[in-house]
Amino acid sequence: MVLALCAAEILTLAAFAMFPALQPLLRIEWGLSNTAAGWISGIYYVGYTLAVPVLTGLTDHVDPRRVWLASAALTAVAALLFATVADGLTGALVCQVLAGIGLAGTYMPGLKLLADAVEGPRQARLVAFYTTSFTIGSALSFYMLGALADAVGWRGAVLAAAAGPAIAVAIVAAAVPAHASRRFAWSALWALDFRPVLRAGHSMRIIGTYAAHMWELFAYRAWLVPYLVFTERLRGSPDPVRPTTVAAFVLLIGVGSSIFGNELSVRFGRRTVVTTVMAAGLVLSVLVGLASQSAWPVLVVACGLYGVIVTADSAALTSGLIATAAPQVRGATMALHSMIGFAGAFGGSLAVGAVLDAMGGQSAHSWLIAFAVMGLPAIAGIFMIRRD
Repeated sequence: MVLALCAAEILTLAAFAMFPALQPLLRIEWGLSNTAAGWISGIYYVGYTLAVPVLTGLTDHVDPRRVWLASAALTAVAALLFATVADGLTGALVCQVLAGIGLAGTYMPGLKLLADAVEGPRQARLVAFYTTSFTIGSALSFYMLGALADAVGWRGAVLAAAAGPAIAVAIVAAAVPAHASRRFAWSALWALDFRPVLRAGHSMRIIGTYAAHMWELFAYRAWLVPYLVFTERLRGSPDPVRPTTVAAFVLLIGVGSSIFGNELSVRFGRRTVVTTVMAAGLVLSVLVGLASQSAWPVLVVACGLYGVIVTADSAALTSGLIATAAPQVRGATMALHSMIGFAGAFGGSLAVGAVLDAMGGQSAHSWLIAFAVMGLPAIAGIFMIRRD
C-alpha cells in the first residue's frame, strides 16, 4: 500500500509544473508581467490552502481514500482545462486553483492513509519516503513538460501530463482498501476543530517553521526555470541543457537530502538539523542570486547545492509533526500544517514576481534581491525551531 501511495503521488504531480516549467514561453505568449506570473504560480497554493483544512480535516471523520480519489480526478480535469481552454491570466488562474484543490485532497490525505496504516519506529522513515515522492513527481513534471513542449507544443505537453492523475486513480482504487467503518456524513464538514492544535505550542512552532521552509522551497521551484532562461539570455548563447532539464535535476538531487535530513534529525535532533539547514539556505539563496553572470557549470552547481539544502528539512519537519500530534486530532493537525505551510508557498511565489517588477524587470540586480527575499524567512524559521 505504501508503494502504491508513493507511485500515485508521483503520477498526480505530472502536471504540477504546467505553469512554472512553461512560464518563460507563456509570459511572452500571454503578455504577462512578472507579478501576474507570480499570481499564476502562487494561486495554485491558494487553492491548496483554502481546500486543505476541509479535505484533510475530513479524514478524521470519513474514509481518506474517498477524498483522495475525488481529488486526483479533479487534478486531471484541471490539467485538461489548462491544455484546452486556458488562454491568458484569467483562465490560467482558474485552472491553477482547481489543480491546487486537487493537490490538497491527495497529498495530505495520502499521508494520512499511510500514517494510519503504519505506527511505531517505521512511521518516520516511511513518511520521509512519501514526502520525497512529492519531490520526485515535481522534478519529473518539469522534465517531461519541458521535453514534450519542444516536441508537441505546450498544450500537447500539458494534455499528456493530465494522464498521470487519471492513472493514479486506478492505482489507488485497486491497491488501497476502503475503510468500511467510515461512511461519509455531511455533518463532518462542521466537525473541524483546530483549537486543540492551536493550543499545542510544540505543533505550532513546527508549523510556523514549516511555513518559512515552504516560502523558500516553492518560490525556488516556481522561479528556477525563468531564472535559468534569464541567465541563458544574459550569456547570449544557448545552454548545453534546456532549463527545464536542469530544474528537474535540481529537484531530483533534493530527494536524497530530504530522506537524509530526516535520518539526521532522528540521530542528532530536529532542532539542530533544521537550524543548520535553514542557516545554510539563507547563505545559498544569496550565492545563487550572485551566480547569474557566472559560467554555466558554476551556475548549475550553485543551483544544485541550493536544491539539496532547501529540501533537507522537509521530511524532518513533517515527520516530527506527525509523530508528536495527538492521534485523535492528527488529521486536523496535518491540515493546519499544510494550510499554513502552503500559504507560505503562495507568499514566496508572489513575492519574487512582485520584487522583480518593483526592481524594474529582470536584471542581475533584481534577481539577486529576489533570491534574498526567497531565503529571508529562514530567520523566522530558525527563531521558532530554536524555541522548540
